[in-house]
Amino acid sequence: ANKPMILHQIEALKAIGVTEVVLAINYQPEVMMTFLKEFEEKVGIKITCSQETEPLGTAGPLALARDKLIDDSGEPFFVLNSDVISEYPFKEMIEFHKAHGGEASIMVTKVDEPSKYGVVVMEESTGKVQKFVEKPKLFVGNKINAGIYLLNPSVLDKIELRPTSIEKEVFPKIAAENKLFAMVLPGFWMDIGQPRDYITGLRLYLDSLRKNSSSKLARGAHIVGNVLVDETAKIGEGCLIGPDVAIGPGCIIESGVRLSRCTVMRGVRIKNHACISSSIIGWHSTVGQWARVENMTILGEDVHVSDEIYSNGGVVLPHKEIKSSILKPEIVM
Repeated sequence: ANKPMILHQIEALKAIGVTEVVLAINYQPEVMMTFLKEFEEKVGIKITCSQETEPLGTAGPLALARDKLIDDSGEPFFVLNSDVISEYPFKEMIEFHKAHGGEASIMVTKVDEPSKYGVVVMEESTGKVQKFVEKPKLFVGNKINAGIYLLNPSVLDKIELRPTSIEKEVFPKIAAENKLFAMVLPGFWMDIGQPRDYITGLRLYLDSLRKNSSSKLARGAHIVGNVLVDETAKIGEGCLIGPDVAIGPGCIIESGVRLSRCTVMRGVRIKNHACISSSIIGWHSTVGQWARVENMTILGEDVHVSDEIYSNGGVVLPHKEIKSSILKPEIVM
C-alpha cells in the first residue's frame, strides 16, 4: 500500500510511545540503513540495527541484541516478524500483558486451515498457553502464532547465542512454567512473505482502510472497490481500476488500462489498453500496449514488457526486457 512493509510496524509502535526500534538484519544492512535514516527523522523514532553474521533463527537475534534490549526500566519489549501485516493492537497487548502477570504474551489469530501452521493450544478463559502443535494432522484448534510478541527482559536469560527457534525452543519452556499467555488478535492478519499472500494482505489492508480512514482511498467513475493511488500518479482516460489496487508515486497509467488485484510500484508506466490482474509490477518497470499480465506475474525492478505480450505467472528478475510471451508460470533470469 505504497509504504515499505516495515514502516507500517514502526508507525504503529511510535503511536503507542515506543522510542527505539532494533532491526535484526543480515542481508545488505547498508542498503537498509540509508533508507531508514530518512524514516528515523520523519517518524521521530530511534532505529538501530543488530547485524547477524550468520542466520540465527527466530530467537538467536534476541540474544545477539541483548545489550540493546535491556535497560534499567525492566519494561517489556515487543518482538515482531517483519512480514506480518495487521492493525497492530499494541496498546491492548500491553494491557493484556500487565493483567496476566506472566513472562511473555503472544498474539494468535484464527485461521480456516490450521494444518499449514503451528497451532497454539490455550485456555480460552485466561489465555494461558498449554502447548504448541506444529502443522497438526488432526484438529487441535484453529489459533496460530501471529508473529507479534511482548516479552519481559527475563525471557532473554532463556535464549542462547546460537541459531535457535523462539517458537520451538523458547516458548515451550515458558509455557511449561505457566508464564506464557496468548491474546486473540482483533481485525485482519496476513503473513505476506509469499507473492500470493502479499496480494491477499493488500486486499485485507485496503479493506481495513475503508473502515478506518476511507478518505485515503480513491474515488471516481473509473474506480471499482478499494483502490489506493499516490497523489503524484497520473491516470489516463477510459481506465477501469480496482478492486484491490495500489498505485505508487510517479506512476503513469495511460488510457484504457484495466487494473485489478495488483500493486504497481513507484515510477511504473503502463501503456494504453494493457490489462493487469493478480500481479506485482516492480519499480520503474514498463508494461506495453495491449499487453496482458496476470496469474501472479511478478516483475522485478526496471523490467520492460513489450507491446501485446502475454504473461501467465512469469517471475521476471530485474533489468530484463520481455519480447515474447510467458505462457506458463516460470522464472525469467
